[in-house]
Amino acid sequence: MPNEILFVFEGEKTEKQIVDNLTQYFISENSIIQCAYCSEVYQLYKELSADEDLDMFMILKEIPRNKEILSRYSRNDFAEIYLFFDYDGHSTLANDSKLESMLRFFNEETSVGKLYISYPMVEALKHIQDEDAFRYVKVLAKKNIHYKNIVSQECKKEFVQFTSYNRDIWIILIKTHLQKLNDLINDDYIFPNTLVSQEMVFQQQLEKYINVDSTVSVLSSFPIFLLDYYGVFQLKILLKYD
Repeated sequence: MPNEILFVFEGEKTEKQIVDNLTQYFISENSIIQCAYCSEVYQLYKELSADEDLDMFMILKEIPRNKEILSRYSRNDFAEIYLFFDYDGHSTLANDSKLESMLRFFNEETSVGKLYISYPMVEALKHIQDEDAFRYVKVLAKKNIHYKNIVSQECKKEFVQFTSYNRDIWIILIKTHLQKLNDLINDDYIFPNTLVSQEMVFQQQLEKYINVDSTVSVLSSFPIFLLDYYGVFQLKILLKYD
């Protein structure tokens, strides 16, 4: 039985830094292969919808950066596939209906793959100055606000460099983002007691933020992935959550 896990990133650098650090403390028991699509989720949708016979794994293998990484693999070599992309609402290709379709399609990690979205971008992971105040942090979703610069100015200094995170930092980030996840879904800023689908996250972003004032509630996909991966009970044990 295959035991490798494939992580597909939107970009080549930042997501790899995060996962390389994360796997020092979590999900280290499995072999993780990382590759990059090198474009937005909307471009992936465009490619796949243009040819219904097109296979995502073959698309990935044809990207020059991935040829060496994936050369000895076939889709059947991976037990699970996870895709990590940004909301990128300011993109010229951005379309909420298409993203909704993507989330419905990529909803099973053991089959076509499971898609996780960060709002508005991957840098959302570190956009925390105060853990309690993070509950209310939102940003404009449909304009290019130079979000990376905003985050670097507003986050705690110990969160700036993804490569320097230790376990204690990860615990803070995971707990804080998951509390915000529960607040988004249940209006209660506490650790969630159930799993939440990515489609539901997007629906709540639409109803409470995007369709109201063209903002998104800042939220990282990586803590939500960990919640799905371990489950509520096991993740609480790993985080030593009281």
